[in-house]
Amino acid sequence: MNILAIDPGTLCGYAKSPVESGTWDLRVKRDEGGGMRYIRLRNHLITAGEEVELVVYEEVMRHLGTGAAHIYGGIVAIIQEHCEMHEIPYCGAPVGTVKKFATGKGNANKDAMVAAAQAKWPDIDIKDDNQADALWILAWARNEYE
Repeated sequence: MNILAIDPGTLCGYAKSPVESGTWDLRVKRDEGGGMRYIRLRNHLITAGEEVELVVYEEVMRHLGTGAAHIYGGIVAIIQEHCEMHEIPYCGAPVGTVKKFATGKGNANKDAMVAAAQAKWPDIDIKDDNQADALWILAWARNEYE
């Protein structure tokens, strides 16, 4: 099954496989409107390809800041819209569930998630916690749905 895993955020982790993973930069430049992050995301989703059979994204139920909650909500809305338009099934993976799958602890911090990813995929250059999270979301989804 071809799964696209996404860690939603301004620096948005993605993974289709360990070697096809990384971070999409959705930051808005000074001379752009706030909607540009969503256009960038939509373009990345289109580029990800029609062969995607399932999209799984990290489901965050609590944000520390209002701005982060708004951005997360917008990103998830674009993901869901894209999937609906292309008839791709999608689901959220609860944060604690993915962390427990990766490290054995449902409240693991970013460093623990990166360390666990580096241990599991030693040949992959894991650049940041967003990519690490996306890799773990993908691994969890494969465990659940394949």
